[in-house]
Amino acid sequence: MARIAGVDLPDNKRIEYSLTAVYGVGLHTSQEVLAKCEIDPNTRTKDLSDADLAKIRDVLEDYTIEGDLRREVAMNIKRLQDIGSYRGRRHRAGLPTRGQRTRTNARTSKGPKRGSGIKKKK
Repeated sequence: MARIAGVDLPDNKRIEYSLTAVYGVGLHTSQEVLAKCEIDPNTRTKDLSDADLAKIRDVLEDYTIEGDLRREVAMNIKRLQDIGSYRGRRHRAGLPTRGQRTRTNARTSKGPKRGSGIKKKK
């Protein structure tokens, strides 16, 4: 099983799609990395040699991925909250931050519906 940046890559997928399991690597970045390494995107992950994996690891060192990227995103959100910006207050309240309506919808950020005060019979 191939491991890159602390993430186990799926064995039976094409390497082009397997690399997207790493946080911060999407399809476009994956294709760029494989082009730089001169590896065929159609190759299955299990068929890669250790040398190929080493090449991929070396190229991915130039990108901000996994823990560093998560930390950067968290620090950006914390900065917004600390300066008291509108977006920071929305993050703190668990509401949508990009102008979506909240009267209806917004269930993903607000969480599950709360009951209307009706209790179950025992």
